[in-house]
Amino acid sequence: MSSDQTFMARAVDLALGPSFTYPNPRVGAVLVRNGEIVSEGAHRGSGTPHAEAEALLGVDARSATMYVTLEPCAHHGRTPPCAPAVVDAGVSRVVAAMEDPDARTRGRGLAYLRAHGVDVTIGVLEDDARALNREWAHQRVTGRPWVTLKLALSLDGRLAAPDGSARWITGQGARRDVHARRRVSDAVMVGAGTVLADDPSLRVNDVTPTRRQPATIVVDAAGRVRPTARLFANHDVVMATTESVSPDARVGWAEAGADVLVLPSFEEGVDLAALLDVLGGGQGARRDWVELVCEGGAELATSLLSRRLVDLLELHHGPVLLGAGGPSIGRVGVASMSEALRWTCEEVRRTGDDVIATYRPPG
Repeated sequence: MSSDQTFMARAVDLALGPSFTYPNPRVGAVLVRNGEIVSEGAHRGSGTPHAEAEALLGVDARSATMYVTLEPCAHHGRTPPCAPAVVDAGVSRVVAAMEDPDARTRGRGLAYLRAHGVDVTIGVLEDDARALNREWAHQRVTGRPWVTLKLALSLDGRLAAPDGSARWITGQGARRDVHARRRVSDAVMVGAGTVLADDPSLRVNDVTPTRRQPATIVVDAAGRVRPTARLFANHDVVMATTESVSPDARVGWAEAGADVLVLPSFEEGVDLAALLDVLGGGQGARRDWVELVCEGGAELATSLLSRRLVDLLELHHGPVLLGAGGPSIGRVGVASMSEALRWTCEEVRRTGDDVIATYRPPG
């Protein structure tokens, strides 16, 4: 491993330290002179100093090299831009793991550094740096939030028993994992069927004062969800629907405190691609969300998978056998094995008698 890689690896470790930087990316920075670390920094959340600023605080940075996991920003936000601060501090070389995918900075920070005589190297441990912020980078590039589809499955692949009951396919360990996933997500999305069957609250059990409850998204193209459902007690509820739903139903949701999004239809349901555009800062944006987790049932899961809108598939296999009659994933546009999409398994782990496996889609 070269010295550049060694110091960048330290910057990656620093970026991993703060557990919650939402809505900003995780970033670590290391300041080095004559082969020795002078100071270090990590971004700790919105409104706090960026990693570069923290590393520069109170030290003599003249003629030093800065290793940073993300291109120094060049735009003004809640904190000043980092690229000018690096130049003003007298840093002679910057080694950045990756270019910032945010359109406000993309390449501009590096160009600013070069224009002011700073030697710039880009791409050291780039894969490691991208892994730090893949959800954030996805949203910045696509204008859509990263979608994790979580499904609890029986041993024979059923999402519920023949009578529709699904509590509980998995044990307490897997359910704690669900709350951990919600905790780092902007929103939890379900379909109308899940609300009608379970009347869930979709809240996180152990949110601390520094965190916020995730928002709630309900996809209901037929106006089936009543405004008396428990989830309307949540702080931020989005009802995604279509023009075919009666005005009375939409007014009822709005009076219950929901933000009602009337979207185009797609195959007798809500156009989920249009919904993600609206939620992720894309066309017609109403939110700027980075990541959401879908806990919907078979119908919503099938729609997302068939439209290729899932970025991470998380399967929670419980040790129960349910047999025929229970719901499972429907048609996803595959008629033969030659058409099957092969996903990549990222992780398999066990919690109690449950097995949790995560997969990334091809491409």
